[in-house]
Amino acid sequence: PPGFVESSCHSRIFWMKLNKLLLQGKFFQLEINDPYAGPILLDEKLASRCGYILSEDVWGNPVFRASVLGCHVANEADELFSLIVNIKVSSFSSMRAAVTYTYPMYCSYSSWASREIVCEENYMEVSVKTDVPAVSNDYTVAWMSALPETQNVAYQLWQLMFVSPSGRKTITVSDAAKLGYSFNNTLSRVYLRAPYHSNESDVSMVSGVNMNMVTSTSMYRQRWLLLLIDTTVSCPVDGISFTDTTLTWTVPSVIPTLVVQESTFLSKTILMGVDGRVIVNPEEKNYLLEHNHTHIGVTIPIGGEGGKLKSSISGGVYGVIYSIDLFLEHTWTDADWQTTKYTVIKSITTPFMPQVPTVINNTLPEERLFNVAFGHFLPDVSLVAITIGNVPFTLREAQHHRFKIYETPFSNRTKGFILEVSFDDPYVLKEYVNRNETKYTLLINYTISVGPEMTLYYHSAEVECVIADIELPEAVGSCDEENLYLAIPTFGLHQYWNLYLGNKLLNRHVAVTNGYLPATNSTHLILQIPLFAVGVTYEEVSFQKIKARFDVTLRKVRTMETLQMFSVSCSFNSSAFIICHPDGTIMVSAQMKTVPAIDMSKTKLRDRSCKPREYNEGHAFFKFHVTTCGTSVKFEGDHIIYENEISYEKETLPGQSIATITRDPDYRLTVLCYYRAKETLVLGAFASNPSTSPPFGSGTMVPRSNIAVYRRIRQALNVVSRVSKDESFVEFYEPNMAILKRPMEPVFLEVELKDKSPHAELYLENCWVTGSPDFNSTPRWNITVDG
Repeated sequence: PPGFVESSCHSRIFWMKLNKLLLQGKFFQLEINDPYAGPILLDEKLASRCGYILSEDVWGNPVFRASVLGCHVANEADELFSLIVNIKVSSFSSMRAAVTYTYPMYCSYSSWASREIVCEENYMEVSVKTDVPAVSNDYTVAWMSALPETQNVAYQLWQLMFVSPSGRKTITVSDAAKLGYSFNNTLSRVYLRAPYHSNESDVSMVSGVNMNMVTSTSMYRQRWLLLLIDTTVSCPVDGISFTDTTLTWTVPSVIPTLVVQESTFLSKTILMGVDGRVIVNPEEKNYLLEHNHTHIGVTIPIGGEGGKLKSSISGGVYGVIYSIDLFLEHTWTDADWQTTKYTVIKSITTPFMPQVPTVINNTLPEERLFNVAFGHFLPDVSLVAITIGNVPFTLREAQHHRFKIYETPFSNRTKGFILEVSFDDPYVLKEYVNRNETKYTLLINYTISVGPEMTLYYHSAEVECVIADIELPEAVGSCDEENLYLAIPTFGLHQYWNLYLGNKLLNRHVAVTNGYLPATNSTHLILQIPLFAVGVTYEEVSFQKIKARFDVTLRKVRTMETLQMFSVSCSFNSSAFIICHPDGTIMVSAQMKTVPAIDMSKTKLRDRSCKPREYNEGHAFFKFHVTTCGTSVKFEGDHIIYENEISYEKETLPGQSIATITRDPDYRLTVLCYYRAKETLVLGAFASNPSTSPPFGSGTMVPRSNIAVYRRIRQALNVVSRVSKDESFVEFYEPNMAILKRPMEPVFLEVELKDKSPHAELYLENCWVTGSPDFNSTPRWNITVDG
């Protein structure tokens, strides 16, 4: 078929290349057409003995090379050469029903050097003009040592004598053929072809390069003629070195076994070639050809023109391999051989070079779009599947899901794969971070197919983007005559953040329990907080006026970090109220509801010395502590109840008999404050930590008539605290006495509950020292905290 076969002739070598695209899915064989014996199937043993090689170039195309001195080559006067090759192609491995293409090749070569050496990949070949004197001087010890052997040279029969470390061996040409050698003569030349690493060969190092050498003499005797021809051949077997970016091939300039009189050596030309073609100006292709008196070096950049990079997987790691087919042709002269043409053909492949793929984050935050590039890959790599999060997608499924995937070219003839995913895709992980930012995370696992073997390779990546796309809510507060209101946007509530009342999560149950009325609409949560509900802070309380504030905090769901404080503060005009502070202070605005009116300035608490702080015709304002003014205490369930009574003492008028006349009505008002037993402290010597902001106590005012009603009244608990002079607790300081202590010096404090009731227990939670009797005075020095 057209384009199936490409052939050429270079430096006495037949070159033939088959197009692999026309052989896909098929099997092929080569046959050498012998003019006398017919077609002969080419195999490895025949190839190395007869001067043939079948391999592949770096692109995978089958390549056949043959020496013009090959076994079945037709030779016309050592100038015109022809070889007929049969190419058999079949769809079956058994080669049945094969189609045979006969392809003749021709080569014209007349510029023979006195000695020509070819170092092929599978054989070494030396050919010598027979008119060159065999022994011309006394320099060659091998010739002299060979002379005694000439007595045994057969008549009119070529024989070969090999000299190796194991000794000399003289054999006939037919016996040499059995050992893999090929010897013959043409009209004007004799040649010897030898396999590498035969029993008769030796390896020696020349200028740092290992050389495989076969030292041989070809002998022929006819009548008075004795012909001894040096057919020694030596070829390099290594000399390859690599860096991360280059490969270097080194060949010795002078090979001692081939140049006896080194002083007469003169290098004439050095040519290099790639893929069978001579490179005239190597530097134009970034090749470096250099030589000195010891070495010839060829340096090729990894990935250089004429070679091929191939993707590969090794140990689960992606990498590349670079291959290139080189040849070197060195022509020199010396006194013994006049001209020698030395040709080395070398196919070089680098070791596996790991190249971890890179993930390039080109994400566009303003478009809320992940844009991720994955590369760099050679053209023999394809993307076959992708996993987002833990969900696998084929490329078709990914496109259907509206992921955008496409190839993009990179530099150095590489390519990459672009993936675009929206921030809002359900498979993108979203996390609320900082105050108003969201961290979007895209977890990717790529599945790529590598090389013609389609080996699967997996690579995972994680791409993050943090953008400020969350607006913190702003609350709006308002008040009416009896309530405070707080309207808070519901966006993000319970998803990003929660509301807290102090350190307690403000959910619907807590709201209802505390007497709040929560309501929601499409955008906001509205909290209605009665003026005297739990959690209201009273910033200022005076006669007939209350300044109240209600606070809630906005905290992150996961970290509990406080983000905002929402407050609503209003002033209220209230004619009657009771406020129970957490430190035990009670403030009462009592309203006159008697007919006729009484003088509110004469109202008192149980302790008659406790009079109103402010008053007018209709109201009296009292402020006292639960430990004063005759306040009693009792326990009900988990509450402590403090009770006092506001009363009016009637005026009596003297009469003329025992009876008295009164002109004032009876006025009694019972004041009750309820505290949770575990959250409220009993006496002024114990106070809560202000930073914890416990709920206020709840209070009620109960008007009482002058009718005697049975009441269970309990006096305030009798608690005594003293400071001991030492740890023995025997001697104590006097009350109200100044005590001086150095820093870090211990204080021995004794607190005693003198109440004999079995239902009373003493817990010392928080105790501190201040400079005045006021509980809230500062500075303060803690003695015990949280018990």
